[in-house]
Amino acid sequence: MIKPVLFTAENKRTQSLRRGLSAQTHVSLPLCGEKKSPSITNSTMKKIFLHSLFTLIISIPSFSQNNEITQTIAVFPYQHATDADAAIANMQTWNTSNWSSLFAMLDDDSLKLKASYALSAYVHDAATDAQKKSKATANLLPGLTVTKSYYAKELLIKYLGALGDDAAVKPLSKLLSDASLADNAARALAAIHSNNAIAVLKNASSKDPANRSIQSALENVNRPLPVLKSTPGLQKPYNNFVQQQLYLQDKMEAAKDPIQKKRILSDIAQIPGFGSFMLAAKSLNDPELNKDAAFIVTRLALADKEIRGPIVREALEKALPLLKGEDSAVLAKKLIVHLKTMPYDNGFVSLFNEKDLSGWKALVGNPIARSKMTEKELADAQNKANEKTKGDWIVKDGLLVFTGHGDNLATDKMYGDIEMYVDWKITEKGDAGIYLRGSPQVQIWDTSRRDAGAQVGSGGLYNNQTNPSKPLVVADNKVGQWNRFHIIMKGDKVTVWLNGQLVTDKVVLENYWDRKLPIFPKEQLELQAHGTYVAYRNIYLRELPANNVSIISEDEKKQGFTMLYDGTHMDNWTGNKEGYLSEDGAITVHPELKGGNLYTKEEYADFVYRFEFQLTPGANNGIGIRAPLEGDAAYVGMEIQVLDSEADMYKNLQPYQYHGSVYGVIPAKRGFLKPLGEWNTEEIVAKGNKIKVTLNGVVIVDGDIKEAGGNGTMDHKEHPGLFNKSGHIGFLGHGDVVRFKNIRVARL
Repeated sequence: MIKPVLFTAENKRTQSLRRGLSAQTHVSLPLCGEKKSPSITNSTMKKIFLHSLFTLIISIPSFSQNNEITQTIAVFPYQHATDADAAIANMQTWNTSNWSSLFAMLDDDSLKLKASYALSAYVHDAATDAQKKSKATANLLPGLTVTKSYYAKELLIKYLGALGDDAAVKPLSKLLSDASLADNAARALAAIHSNNAIAVLKNASSKDPANRSIQSALENVNRPLPVLKSTPGLQKPYNNFVQQQLYLQDKMEAAKDPIQKKRILSDIAQIPGFGSFMLAAKSLNDPELNKDAAFIVTRLALADKEIRGPIVREALEKALPLLKGEDSAVLAKKLIVHLKTMPYDNGFVSLFNEKDLSGWKALVGNPIARSKMTEKELADAQNKANEKTKGDWIVKDGLLVFTGHGDNLATDKMYGDIEMYVDWKITEKGDAGIYLRGSPQVQIWDTSRRDAGAQVGSGGLYNNQTNPSKPLVVADNKVGQWNRFHIIMKGDKVTVWLNGQLVTDKVVLENYWDRKLPIFPKEQLELQAHGTYVAYRNIYLRELPANNVSIISEDEKKQGFTMLYDGTHMDNWTGNKEGYLSEDGAITVHPELKGGNLYTKEEYADFVYRFEFQLTPGANNGIGIRAPLEGDAAYVGMEIQVLDSEADMYKNLQPYQYHGSVYGVIPAKRGFLKPLGEWNTEEIVAKGNKIKVTLNGVVIVDGDIKEAGGNGTMDHKEHPGLFNKSGHIGFLGHGDVVRFKNIRVARL
């Protein structure tokens, strides 16, 4: 196909020149019946023509070169991933002349927007790679002198600061004496934050102490993170990420000015981890802050794969459409990939919605007493307790508050191994705690209560008798200030961090209700009521997998099943082990690492194949059966489709393309996949020409490939492997994230 000519700014300039040339030659010609003007001779006309032609000729290479640059940056900001990567890679090969053309575009109001988007993408790609960063700085520095507009210079200064390379310090220091650019230059030097950059700022400050731009930059460089002190006399001042997060949340809730709030968000962005992510996510609903918050939560999540779960996914999906402007060029692409690869399992949920007591109930008895009740007795007792304790626990100003009267508040759900974050605040003489698996307790109290032994601090396992009950250190904040527990319970052992300090380290939690018994494997969580006011917020929890190893049942053993993947190793598989990884007890497809298929080492003829799978939005994969190791298994063998069939993008597929179908040959019944994020179970039985597929207990395919292909296949294509006697079983990657686990097979 012949490509159409792009009507770029260079085309316009060329056409304008041609129109000018035509106008000049036209003026030199006499009208009909008119005498030639004595002021324009044939010689003069010839000179004008030759001069214009020469100008056009020498301009053509420049136009061609600019046209190439225009096409390179045309993908921004609305780019596909491959287009953006290709454009950035192209920019990395540009020579001095190319960059001069881009700088000229930054000076042109009609061209600067695309050039700005491209420059942003280029800088953000280079900023995390030392070699690229150095080269990018060298490419941008000439722009400080060749650009003319304030817009262009300001942008270049900003990005030189973002790159953080010392090579920019000297050129930026020269701009500190420029009244219009000094503020930008000072901020850029502060962003570089190297010893050289700080020395330049200090030297400039000593020469001009009244220069507010330089002083502000130095304040930013030297500003310490906030320090909170523990209860007087109990601990030395300390400073850590958790304390900073608590401080910044209080500061954000008190702030009234949007500018002040944005500065607080900027501080939050500098603190890694889940706590900062959730704190920044609170601003996604604020129209004045949501765009800033979107960039912050995206960067925090991309930097830490442990930031995951339904509440994380919800926040990131809310952030994605807010990533606008020049900084979004690469970030949005990375977030889309991250959302697809982020596991649905073992992620954080919120146990408190800041609106009501959804997910919570009044306490009924203790775990042993409840276990002896019938279902009806327990339901009746629960209803009475709920009615009796109304008003004891309330939601006020987004906090979960115990008023000081009543009994414990318990979760509706029972939990085993967990990781939990919870903020708490008490008043003078306060006493409370967190029950784990229905058992007391991770202690909370006012450390001034020396008569009760509270001087040891909060976070210990108070009711232990044999194992340690006291915390390792005192880490409490002052009464009336917020504190944060980070609790991990695996098996019978509990670990607690209080305000960022380890206070309980893998200590066995004893069974308070019957000390001869180990702690219950699963039970409800409880917030203890102990007669004094206590408030809670930011209650986040994720369930930890107790055991990733899949085991074949006794019944399956009798049927001859063997384990192909039990969650621990991939020794039974061959092929693309770089793109199929064993993670959290499942084989996870990572198409961003490598494409290709994963096959069993052994071949199978007639068999029963059972597995579980978890889809991601729009995911596409397949189960190859009786397939060779080479070629397209859908044709040289058979493919049982694995697909997010209900995704809108697949609404117009052919019947033989939906989940469970023998691809191109036998269609499957639809409507039996579980919602995204849930695990599906599937069984494939291949016996001679008979193929049977059962999804979540429902038979969706039960057909004969010989009958189905007797008059030609449904897709009207050749399937030479349809009647293979045996072959490998495999996962057929199609560039999407899918997870598989508990994979077993029995030969027939």
